[in-house]
Amino acid sequence: MNADMDNILQEFRDRILTASATKAPLCIQGGASKHWYGQTLCGEVLDTRTYTGIVAYEPTELVITARCGTPLSEIEAALAEQQQMLAFEPPHFGATATFGGMVASGLSGPRRAAVGAVRDFVLGAHLMDGRGELLAFGGQVMKNVAGYDVSRLLAGSLGSLGLITDISVKVLPKPFAETTLVFALSEADALTKLNQWGGQPLPISASAWHVGRLMLRLSGAEAAVRAAKKKLGGEEVQDAGRYWSALREQEHEFFAQDDEHGLWRLSLPPSASPLSLTGKSLIEWGGAQRWLFTDEAPQHIRDVVTKAGGHASLFRGGDKRTDVFTPLAPAVAKIHRHLKNAFDPSGIFNPGRMYLDL
Repeated sequence: MNADMDNILQEFRDRILTASATKAPLCIQGGASKHWYGQTLCGEVLDTRTYTGIVAYEPTELVITARCGTPLSEIEAALAEQQQMLAFEPPHFGATATFGGMVASGLSGPRRAAVGAVRDFVLGAHLMDGRGELLAFGGQVMKNVAGYDVSRLLAGSLGSLGLITDISVKVLPKPFAETTLVFALSEADALTKLNQWGGQPLPISASAWHVGRLMLRLSGAEAAVRAAKKKLGGEEVQDAGRYWSALREQEHEFFAQDDEHGLWRLSLPPSASPLSLTGKSLIEWGGAQRWLFTDEAPQHIRDVVTKAGGHASLFRGGDKRTDVFTPLAPAVAKIHRHLKNAFDPSGIFNPGRMYLDL
């Protein structure tokens, strides 16, 4: 590690030790592109963007390691030069998004249902805890299991466990072929079709249903994509890359609604039937992720979703004075409190933020 980065780590350590001694909360923040996500933030900002740079990237090993403040766009540009990608398609929500923020938020894009979430690709991480100690978990290979589970827990932790300094993630080659098909289907028929197709060996890499139109992306070998297209039918969509990018970044027209009640994210079993909730919805991930604008009461939303086997989060907007996330199950909450006390005994890191498995 070069001297400049060592000095920055020491500055982080000094800030953390001072905050721990005075029990003054710290708000860990990179590009602030997702500052609205979760409970309202408080505390003095600890800006991670000075700690930047790709530490190691070996295309043949399909692994990249970078510092937390590295722009996410820089990571993706380096991968694109080698025809590789972050397979879970993390949303940026702005040009300032960082690599550390990607892991801390734990948010995944359209390809998540096909390949897995952020946590599934995290191989290792370094974490600076509330004592200013730099802890290492996992490594740079899948078979290195020492600390592997802890490094995965950091994905979606929203900075509540400590300052993630360096992260190693697995990357994947870009598909050789890709096409998008569109079908005219009702919500119920779209969910039925998605569940039928999900049980077949089809190269489906993303899906999205909105106002009677089901978009289905196929990715993989040219022969596999061609055969699936012939089997499924539908109409091929031109310039579909723009559609999936807009969906990932929530620039699709659905997300442009100005709703005082906020945008709800519903996580459900893909086989769940259409819900008895009023409002406007968009469905992704084969039915497992459903976005909803509604004026229904938060508790009623959660009751309906829980009954269907899922959970609901107030993703953006709305009243942040209420619980943004569905409360964790008692056993899981106990584990979180144990980890929080172990890594952050003074309770200084992003207090009040509780993460939820995405």
